[in-house]
Amino acid sequence: MTGFALDALDHVQLALPPGGEEAARAYYAGVLGMTEKPKPAALAARGGCWFRSGAVELHLGVEQGFLPARTAHPGIQIRGLDALAARLTAYGAPVTWDDAIPGRRRFHTTDPFGNRLEFLEDT
Repeated sequence: MTGFALDALDHVQLALPPGGEEAARAYYAGVLGMTEKPKPAALAARGGCWFRSGAVELHLGVEQGFLPARTAHPGIQIRGLDALAARLTAYGAPVTWDDAIPGRRRFHTTDPFGNRLEFLEDT
């Protein structure tokens, strides 16, 4: 026994390039429908932004010398996978379907900065 237990994932942080906050807001709030969560004052000076929808919380932090996460990614369980795929396609984001996991429908996409995102729905 370890004496501790991991209870839940609090948030996932992705990087964005300096000055990318407005594009992040347009995508994460505007396209994905997430709500921007105010950052604590001590952290707000660093730039970036935080978003939440239900139990999903994503933090986007400014990274000098930014490179997108092309393999590492959050996997986000949703309801309405086809509706989200259509919304992303209309926005111009790539939607790449993958049927490699039995019992789950899923696709990968990228945010405006090239960070990989996976969306999944149980069948």
